[in-house]
Amino acid sequence: MTPQPHGFTRKQLLRAALVAAPAPLLLAAVPAASSVPLHPTPMCDDGDDETPPQIEGPYFKPNSPLRTAIATGLPGTALTVSGYVFGTACQPIAGALLDFWQADTNGAYDNVGFRLRGHQFTDATGAYRLTTIVPGLYPGRTRHIHVKVQAPNRPILTTQLYFPGEPRNSTDTLYDPRLLMTVRPGQASFDFVLDVPGVPPTTPPSTPPSTPGGTWAPGVAYAVGAQVTYGGVAYRCLQAHTSMTGWEPPNVPALWQRS
Repeated sequence: MTPQPHGFTRKQLLRAALVAAPAPLLLAAVPAASSVPLHPTPMCDDGDDETPPQIEGPYFKPNSPLRTAIATGLPGTALTVSGYVFGTACQPIAGALLDFWQADTNGAYDNVGFRLRGHQFTDATGAYRLTTIVPGLYPGRTRHIHVKVQAPNRPILTTQLYFPGEPRNSTDTLYDPRLLMTVRPGQASFDFVLDVPGVPPTTPPSTPPSTPGGTWAPGVAYAVGAQVTYGGVAYRCLQAHTSMTGWEPPNVPALWQRS
């Protein structure tokens, strides 16, 4: 572990600088990134290793809806989970896929439809935000949320997120303290670190990258089969969605396929 000035890790400082608007993610004590010099670190060696994998379990279903709110209209304690997806050099990963699924407040999974299931993509700063409810308990398991995370054109990480202070954490054989979220009432945060090499950023991105030409544009509702061009390459839409910065066709192979 490489010590950082004032006791803050490199990733913590990058995370603070990436926040474009105030958010209750326990960053109040972190100084502005520009006020603390960052020493080069080849592999983000600050105690934040790659996020460990966990088993998928028996309740995963493919083809979940593209949405950030997965508990609309369901009873339970509201919870917003947010954070960032980083590579091993602390670089934020735009367009990373996150597919969440969990039990309802009674500890039951929807194996017929897609309640409490949904996928989304990180924005241009590597950020994600999930609106859900606190999952219930069921025999043999502590409280947890399942997730698959995939950087564009990289392997899938399947893992689970846990809640601190749960009595069953000590008896659940799958529980891993490295996967604990930071939790406050109604809010939780977790940053994923994927096995994606890169160059540590000297200045965190503050503005979205410019579009390198083409017919694709953010804020457009694309239907399945829609044709666009981006960076001189033609793409076909695989899944209906409304585009946004960070979801450019080459970044999200789940949404776009080269024609």
